[in-house]
Amino acid sequence: MRKKQFLIFISLVFVLFVFNKFLMGNFLTNSSLVDTESLLNTEKTNSQQLFDKSWNIIENGYYDSKLNEQDWKRWKEHYKGKIKTDEDADVAINTMLESLDDPYSRYLNKRDYAEQTSSINSKIMGIGVNISSIGGKTYVVSVIEDTPAYFANLKENDIILKVDSKSISGMKTSEVADLVRGPEGSSVVLTVLRDKKFLVKKIKRTEIKIKTVKSSVDKDKNIGYIQILTFIGSTTPEEFLSALEKTENTKGLIIDLRGNTGGLLPNAIFIANMFIDKGPLVSIVGRSGYKRNINAQYTDYLIEKPILVLVDGGSASASEILSGALQDYHRAKLVGTKTFGKGMVQKIIPMPNGTGLNLTIAKYLTPAGHDINKKGIKPDIEVKFTKQDVLSKHDVQLLKAKMILAKMIDEKK
Repeated sequence: MRKKQFLIFISLVFVLFVFNKFLMGNFLTNSSLVDTESLLNTEKTNSQQLFDKSWNIIENGYYDSKLNEQDWKRWKEHYKGKIKTDEDADVAINTMLESLDDPYSRYLNKRDYAEQTSSINSKIMGIGVNISSIGGKTYVVSVIEDTPAYFANLKENDIILKVDSKSISGMKTSEVADLVRGPEGSSVVLTVLRDKKFLVKKIKRTEIKIKTVKSSVDKDKNIGYIQILTFIGSTTPEEFLSALEKTENTKGLIIDLRGNTGGLLPNAIFIANMFIDKGPLVSIVGRSGYKRNINAQYTDYLIEKPILVLVDGGSASASEILSGALQDYHRAKLVGTKTFGKGMVQKIIPMPNGTGLNLTIAKYLTPAGHDINKKGIKPDIEVKFTKQDVLSKHDVQLLKAKMILAKMIDEKK
């Protein structure tokens, strides 16, 4: 596609994206729907009412109308008059949800819901580091480029000892993250240990935009590479378009979905529609058994170059919607190992007091009618990592994909 054509294409698919969001009432996958126009519910209520409202939403909206073969009224009777605090509601609602034996339906307290909303908005207020607890110590796992942490010269494997002179010994990762984050423009002081040396870093917080798509070009093989890290961000479509533009002049494309556990359903539909312009991209089957197809929308600017998609056991939900559609229409070959197998759809429901509910409301089928839940999608070409590959960081799946794609490009000449 030439530059002018590409910009027209961007306009067309953006309209399509907005249309799809309206059409679907706004889906989260892990495949997910977003309820209402806003992710925020500013309604205030007491904790007992919060529980009662959750009970009612689950009873009337959960995918399995039999509610895992149980008398749902027993939960309302069990907790009647016993919910005094939001913490009580948290425990009671999650206990109630656990009885459904559904790992994807969960209640989000105010903190967890705010984190999910930040992920969808693709931004947080912080310094730009990813941290993890390893052996009881909080390590910097990675530093995001061009962020305050990057310019302050924080490094991977730095051990955080204190945040604003407060020892973080024994704290959970989430608790440390809460201390590091804060209002834009404010500063945080970190004491870190690096190579047996203590360093003190004063870092100003700012808005951190989370990138969900990365791209590069293998000039020798004339192959573009686009990695979608997650489908959760509202900026994912825009980022994918930018990646397509950067790889526009290549003869073939690799889309890497390995480790991508899902996100927003419209994002998967939006991207699939760039390669498929006719027919259902996915079918949603609701509580009553009613099936609704989400169809591709025709565009003159279809991307027609050869494609390979990298998948593995961490590729789930929205990743499986995209890879399943591309495979069913023979638009791409899948390379790697079998996907996770999550074929259920959740709805993100904003609740009072700044909380939320992720509730399973439907299942989905691939365009060919395959139910992949707990089964996964088998790749067309299976490539497994050996122990030595992992130790030597030898990406045999990517190398195999490049080799196959190069052959496909040659055959097309």
